[in-house]
Formats: sequence, structure tokens, C-alpha cells
Amino acid sequence: MPFLYCMDEKTNTIVLPGNPKLPSSAVEIATLADHIPPNLPYAVEDFFRLAERTAFQLSPDGQYIAYLAPFERRNNIHVRQLDADEVLRITSETQRSISSFFWANDQRIVFIKDSGGDEKFQLFAVDKDGQNPRDLTPFPEVTIQIIDDLPDEEHELIIGLNKNNPQLFEPYRINIVTGELLQLATNEDPLAPITSWITDHAGKLRVALRMVGGVNEQILYRRTEEEPFAEVITTNFREGLSPLFFDFDNGDIIYTASNLGRDKMAIVRYDLHQKQEVGPIIFEHPEVDVLQLNYSRRHHELTSVSYITWKRQLHFFDEPRRLRYERWREALGNYEIVVTSMDKAEEKFLLRTFSDRSLGAYYLFDSNTDNLQLISAVSPWLQEADMAPMQPVSYRSQDGLTIHGYLTLPIGKMAGQLPVVVNPHGGPWVRDSWGYNPEVQLLASCGYAVLQVNYRGSTSYGRAFWEAGFKQWGRRMQDDLTDGVHWLIDQGIADPARVAIYGGSYGGYATLAGIAFTPDLYACAVDYVGVSNLFSFMETIPPYWKPYLDMLYEMVGHPEHDEAQMRAVSPAFHTDKIRTPLFVAQGANDPRVNIDESDQIVQNLRERGIEVPYLVKYNEGHGFHNEENRFEFYRAMLGFLAKHLG
Repeated sequence: MPFLYCMDEKTNTIVLPGNPKLPSSAVEIATLADHIPPNLPYAVEDFFRLAERTAFQLSPDGQYIAYLAPFERRNNIHVRQLDADEVLRITSETQRSISSFFWANDQRIVFIKDSGGDEKFQLFAVDKDGQNPRDLTPFPEVTIQIIDDLPDEEHELIIGLNKNNPQLFEPYRINIVTGELLQLATNEDPLAPITSWITDHAGKLRVALRMVGGVNEQILYRRTEEEPFAEVITTNFREGLSPLFFDFDNGDIIYTASNLGRDKMAIVRYDLHQKQEVGPIIFEHPEVDVLQLNYSRRHHELTSVSYITWKRQLHFFDEPRRLRYERWREALGNYEIVVTSMDKAEEKFLLRTFSDRSLGAYYLFDSNTDNLQLISAVSPWLQEADMAPMQPVSYRSQDGLTIHGYLTLPIGKMAGQLPVVVNPHGGPWVRDSWGYNPEVQLLASCGYAVLQVNYRGSTSYGRAFWEAGFKQWGRRMQDDLTDGVHWLIDQGIADPARVAIYGGSYGGYATLAGIAFTPDLYACAVDYVGVSNLFSFMETIPPYWKPYLDMLYEMVGHPEHDEAQMRAVSPAFHTDKIRTPLFVAQGANDPRVNIDESDQIVQNLRERGIEVPYLVKYNEGHGFHNEENRFEFYRAMLGFLAKHLG
């Protein structure tokens, strides 16, 4: 289905999402690109074309390799035998790229995709030779979650489906050959919904996480699948346990990240029967949360933890694995190295390298021969030496918090009086981290410095920093961005007359808030799928977000109790203050930020006689994924910035 629409039966016409009179014409959008300076080192397409080959995965027996590669401008699955050159494309999607895939067994591959960006993901399966394709979840208006890939089961997975109630996911065993479903548990109480399910290492459903009273999280546990779930612990959503996986004997112990009684998440062992932490803390860090614990499925032992300070850090639990990692570092250079896949015997490993200046490459490591082999570069047309380094920065907010972020300066430009693009991340409850970012590199290649800010409310800096962002949309969270601009100016880096702001999702909200509440700070702005009205945003969230609505009220604001504040920080009500040139882009099928959010801001400004370039794609959702749409958007954005920043 190329895009989503509804039919007006009275007039027998197609009605597109949003107001079809608002988007600018293709000619108007294309005209923006006319301002792109000539003779740039790279074209927009170089940064946003699909990778030649990516997302490599080893089959469980280690004999085959599968990956995504373009077919008619959409990512499709390709397979080849590890020691052969012949490649077989086994899918032929032309409307939407495959989102993700994995080997379910040595013969069959499972993949996931949605339609037009609606995020109603369906599950499909196909044999490694392209035979026996099957839509496993042909249910309209339903989306799936992967709960357990059951590596020891040849033909079954455990998935979550919201087909009985769009707000609630329930667990099913599904046969990946026949599509047969077996429901494993119910999730029937919308006032106390189960939000996630956890299995043990044998694939038994043993833990459920439930919302109680809208803002409290409850862990439920049972020793066997024949027993009913019973409460273990109930905490407010601000603190608690984030279960990771069971101990290897499948008993009462789980490994979990926890901030109970502490500010930063730490890795601990928790006894679900005794209802308490047991033993010493496995790992913690004084500055950031630790959330990821890695283990060997074959050897039943912990291997490492990873966490992010300014870069990803690794701590190993055994010397042989640490030495093996150092061996890889010595051979591959000063890149991040991530194990993306391994065979079931844990003898062959697929490695992915990357840095702030490179999308890197995939390598195969065979531990039996100690051989490290290049499989494929990801984007060989981009030269690492031409890309700009990303450096960590920090500054003090006006109320005394330390704000961390990243600054990328264009190659060959001195850090003085530069045009700057402030690029707040979406979420907002995530964080920016060090690594390759095509948007940043595009902007740097055109001579712009780029500032990325982990404003308060960003995650991984502990509970206090996260909570400091509660109900601070357009207030202290926005001040952190403003303080970053002033810091750049005080450091002599930024030209105060040439600062732009661009962001997507919450970053789009921050863009609109920036030009509504600090209209003299920014020379121009680009809003990409951004929130403009906190009231309508809350009303149009996807149904499966409804169980979290009371949490959103505490984190963002309650439309009744905080009405005055929410109105005060909703840019849609303050377009009379906006005089900064603005470009808006939106996916019509966006389930998170409804197209009405962008329509409101554009219509309100146009009613004041202010022309706003407005790009809408009717086959996209929360961000543009189709290659041709990305090209059009970034060409227009680059031309818009060149027009207003020079």
C-alpha cells in the first residue's frame, strides 16, 4: 500500500491525512534547493542513500550470511553461503524497506515491516532460498512485538500482539511455517495493564511488568507457567527495577538494572521469591546509568557490561574476552567495535566498526582460525578524512546544572564566528551519543558547526537529571539549549547573527519553542515531525501508549491541572511571536506526532501572512525512511539554511 487514506463515500474522493491544501507544491520545495552552494564536496544523496550492504546476520550453523541491500530503492534481504560468491535476493519489497530481520533457524528468516510509516508492524517469514514466503500476522490495525526468538526452538517464536485490544499486548507462541498462534496469557485490565513480558532461558513466560494506578510499576512473577502471577514489588515509575534476564539456572534470580535507593542505574542480582537484591553490586558507574549486561548463551556466563559516558565504554568480566577484544582493536584500528551476530556455537562472530567520521565496515572473525576477514564496507563512497570529528563539550546551565553535549566543527574552519545549527535530539527521554550522524556530517560539509545538547530530561545521567526535565518542556529544558547558544557565542565559536535550530520529534518541538519564546536567538529554523500543541499531542497518541498516559501527565503536564502551563509552552498558541523563517516537514501517517501538529503551526502562521515552506509525504510516518523522500527533504533543508544563514 503506497500510502494511507480514507474514502469519502458521498463524493467518492480520496481524503488524505491532514489538510491537503497546506503543503507547499513540489516546485516550491524544489526551489529551496536552488540555494545550495555549488561545488560542495559531497551531494545530499551521498549522505542519505541506502547502504550498499548492511545489517549482516550469521545463520545459527554459521554457514550462511544474510544482509539488507537495495532493490528498487528499498532494503531487501539477500543471502549467500559464507564461502561462496553467489548472492540470492529472497524478498522483493518495493513500497517500504524491511525494518529488521533475523534467522529463526538455519532454514528460515523472519522479518518485520510496516506500511507507509504507520508503525503497525507485521511479521513475515521466508526460507533462505526465497521459497515459502508467509505473512504470519495478517491482522489489520495490529502491531507486533518480539518477546523471545526462542533460539532452541526450530519453528516457534513468542510475540506480543494487540489484536484483542489496541491498547494492550498479549503473548503468543507463533509457528513461523504455518502461522498457527497459541495465546500464552491474557492482558485484560486497562486499569492495570501489563506492559511487557519476560521469559527465562528455556522460553517459559515467568515475569510480567504491569502499570498500576497509571504511575506505578509492578513486577509479577511465577516459578512455573502453571502458576498464577504474583506481585513481587511495586514502585513509582521514577525508580525501580528494569529486569534484563534470568540467572542461568532459571531459578528465582534475575539480573536487573536498578536505581532503588540510588541515583544511577546499577547492575544487580534480584531474588524474585525473597523480594530483595542479593550479593554485591555487579557493576555501577559514578557518572552515568549502566543498563546493558551481556552474556554467553552457550557458556552460561556473564561477559561484559557496556555504558556511555561521552563514548561507549566496555567492562569485561573475564580476561580471555578482554584480550580478544584488544586483538580486534589492534587489527581494526581506533573504531568502536560491536558484535552484531554470532553462530550458535559462538565460534564465528560478525563485527561492525564505526566512528564519528565513518559508518565503518563488517568483519567476520573465526575463533577457530583466529582469522579476521573484511565482509563489506558500509558506505565506501564517503572518505573518512573528509568527515568532521565530533568532540564532547559541557557547560553550566543558568541554574547551575552541568549540561553535556557534542560539538562538530566543519573541516578546515577555525572555531570563530561560524554559522551554527543547534540540533536538539528527539525523545526527549533519550540522549545523543558519540558516533556517525549523517545529518551532522552533511551540515558540517557545508560549513556549519553543529551543537547537540543532552538537555535535562535526557537519559543515562541518573534519576535526578532525568526528573529535572519533568514538566519543563519549553521552560528549563529549552533554557539548556539557549544556554548552549550563549556558551558558543561566549567561546567565540558562533556568529550570533547566524544561528539556526533544527530538530525532529521532541527536537521539532524544541525548534518551534526556540523561535516562539526566544525569537531573537535564531536566524532560521527547521521543524521535522515536531509537536506544536501539547493538548492535541496528548489526544492523538497511539492507542498502545494509553497505559502510559498518566506518566506522560507527570512528565509533560496534565491538560486540566496544568492547563495554563501547557498553553504557555505550546508554540501553536504563540505564533504571533514567531518572526524567524521556518521550514516544516511531516509524514502524513505519523502515529506518534499527528500531522495536525504541523498543520496547526503552518496554518496559524499563514493566517498572519507568513509563508512557511511545508513538505508533507503521504507514504511516510515519524520521519522519512524512503530514500527519495530523504533526498528531497535534506536538499530543501540545506537550501533553506543556505538562504537564511549564508
